[in-house]
Amino acid sequence: MGYDCVLIDSHTKDALLDGINQSILYEVRAEIYGCCVKLMTDSRPVRDRFAENFFFASQSIRSHGRLYVLHDATFPENAVRYDPVSKTVFLFNMTYYGWVKSIALGLCGDILEDGHGIASCHGACLDRNGEGFAIIGMSGAGKTTQTYGFLLDPAIRVIADDWFFFRIFPDAALAYSSEKNFYIRADLAAAWPEFEPLMTRADFDEEGRAIVDLRYAIGKGRIFPLTTLRRILILTIDGERAYRHVTTDEALSILEENRYFNPHLLVKNDYKAGIRREYYRELLDRVEILTVARCETPGETQELLRSIIRGEKK
Repeated sequence: MGYDCVLIDSHTKDALLDGINQSILYEVRAEIYGCCVKLMTDSRPVRDRFAENFFFASQSIRSHGRLYVLHDATFPENAVRYDPVSKTVFLFNMTYYGWVKSIALGLCGDILEDGHGIASCHGACLDRNGEGFAIIGMSGAGKTTQTYGFLLDPAIRVIADDWFFFRIFPDAALAYSSEKNFYIRADLAAAWPEFEPLMTRADFDEEGRAIVDLRYAIGKGRIFPLTTLRRILILTIDGERAYRHVTTDEALSILEENRYFNPHLLVKNDYKAGIRREYYRELLDRVEILTVARCETPGETQELLRSIIRGEKK
């Protein structure tokens, strides 16, 4: 089940604001790759998770975007209303914190791609010996599992486990982190028992997830703010071959057919489709691209991916 996102105009936004009792709200401001996002919520757990999830922003900084997370019986569960003019999002009766943080990232993506030439990618970004690689793919392909499998290798550094921003330069594409701490699943240790000590420290929510500081598990020196992207791995559930190289046009077609593997893009009009196509075409022109089919076990998939990253698969 997903959430229902409806675009609204500024008059509707103002009417919604008029109906909110501001005195009952918690407020926290976060800095997400240069954007100040102000969260207003009537839920203390949401406030606490958001504050732990993202970097703190000073209360004196004016916000670029606003996020209202509220309970309101007049709306259905998981109702999202977004005014793209004022960059204001209302989230009513959300049942899953993961959507709150993803919509916050989608809000920043909307701000950055319009006025700053910065694009979003719903995927993981890692670094090996100064060369970055992204892991993206369809739901169920094992993106998160494989990302944390890579982190068992001390030569690997993490930029993002779920969402990163990228900018295009004449001779390179740079990827940037988005979150301070990561939102992980309780079953992570089932695939990689080495993370069990981290699980014992975590405060899991009703969805079986928790915000954790990976520095306790892998060390401060292995969490990086940026890297130069050299390779993109598109994970698939199955395929005719274990892996294969694809062209820019083929990769762009895969991404567009799957909506960039990102259900949290808030605006999906023709203008947005055009600029996203241009951003991704320029990115894909600068990197090596492979599709990789999921193997029988996470360990087998991990070994295949590591051999690709080490340059052993041509």
